[in-house]
Amino acid sequence: MKAEGDDSPADVLMTVDIGKLVDLVESDLTQPIQSKILESVIPANLRDADGQWYALSLRDRSPHPYNTVLVAALIAHNGPQATEQWLRGVKANLAREAAGGDRDVAHDILAGVCDAGLADAYYAACLKNAPRGTDARQCGNSIKVIRPTFADKKNSGTHVNISGAAVAKHAPHKKNAVNVLEYLVSKPAQSLYAQVNFEYPVRAGVKLDIELSVAWCRTELHHGPPSHLQE
Repeated sequence: MKAEGDDSPADVLMTVDIGKLVDLVESDLTQPIQSKILESVIPANLRDADGQWYALSLRDRSPHPYNTVLVAALIAHNGPQATEQWLRGVKANLAREAAGGDRDVAHDILAGVCDAGLADAYYAACLKNAPRGTDARQCGNSIKVIRPTFADKKNSGTHVNISGAAVAKHAPHKKNAVNVLEYLVSKPAQSLYAQVNFEYPVRAGVKLDIELSVAWCRTELHHGPPSHLQE
């Protein structure tokens, strides 16, 4: 898109991870938009203050790039020193060198390689909703779901990342691009995020898949999670 410049045919940019959305803005590839529908449906903390990007769904946490955001959240909640201590504890307790994806963590838990791990919630839901008799369903059945929360009581809660969208800076069909974003926060579309993609919708009042009421952990730990992970 940078190379295409004004000639880029893109109208809507969709991606996962707040860091990637910020990168799009800082790379001057988006434009601010105003939409009463988006502003009324999406909470202020889940959209850019200038209208450059809007969250469409949430997933509680995460794999590699997402962990950058997770660590940033830990620093914001607990400070650099405590976060560094936590990370060193996790590294010291790894069952094996970190590799693979979220599903691999479930396989390792089932195989007894590790006791716990950290992953996006929708992977747990995908595994637990897999056809009966499949390896995926067996992995899903082997997972005890936990939602970790921050230790500070004032801002306690589970860290989430987002998927989101923005309108391209040189969008040739800006009006239609905004219409797409508005549709993606409608009740039917948000239900698809919840029931098919197993993510948390940004729109209030949308029915969740039953597995979204819980989450599971990853960062493979050999002897079980240290006390600060259990809190």
